[in-house]
Amino acid sequence: MRLLCLLPALVLAACSPADAPPPQDTEARTIAAVIETGMGDIHLELFPDAAPVTVENFVFHAAAGHFDGGEFYRSVRDDNDRADIAPMNLIQGGHSFGGLEDAEGIEHESTEDTGLSHVRGAISMARLEPGTATTEFFIMVNDYDGLDAGPDRRNPDEAGYAVFGQVTAGMEVVEAIWLRETSLERAPEDFQFAQFLVDPVRIERVRVTGE
Repeated sequence: MRLLCLLPALVLAACSPADAPPPQDTEARTIAAVIETGMGDIHLELFPDAAPVTVENFVFHAAAGHFDGGEFYRSVRDDNDRADIAPMNLIQGGHSFGGLEDAEGIEHESTEDTGLSHVRGAISMARLEPGTATTEFFIMVNDYDGLDAGPDRRNPDEAGYAVFGQVTAGMEVVEAIWLRETSLERAPEDFQFAQFLVDPVRIERVRVTGE
C-alpha cells in the first residue's frame, strides 16, 4: 500500500481556507512550482536546502512530464480513516497509485533531519519502506505530526514521511479535492478504507517556475 500505512464536509482547523502557513524556514532557498489541476492551480514552494534529494526527484519528474495526465486519486478524512488512531487529513496524487513503473526509489529524508513537519499545506512523499518513494505525493489539509519521524507515530517503522515543500496558494483547491466523494470502488485489491475518489481530479501538468 503506497503512502501511507499510509491518507459529509468537515469543519477545518482554524485557518483561512484560501491560505496556507508560510514556509517553515523563511531564510532557506526555495523553488517555486505549480500543480495545474482540473479544479485549479496549487502553488508550491519547495525546500532544496532542507530536502535536496526529494526536491531534485520532484523537479526531475515534473520536467520529464511524468505527472502530466496524472491524478489526485485519494482523500483521507476523519470519516474514512482508521478508527484505532487519530485521523489524518490529506489528499494524495501523482503519476498513479502504484507510481511510475521502473522509477527508482530515492533516499529517505527524515523530518528529524530536515526540520520540516506535516503541517497544513505541507507536501510530502508517499512510500512503502523508507527509500521507496518515487512519484507519489500528498498534501496535508490539517496539521498532523503523526506522519513525522519518531517513536509512537503513525508508521511502525518510525521513519515518518519526507516533507519537501509547502503550498503557498491554492489551498481552496486542495480542500475542494479533499471533500469530494470517496469509495472503495477504485481502491487497490485488499484495501480496507473508502479513501479513493469516485471521480479523481486530473493533474494537467506540474511546472517548476523558478527559484
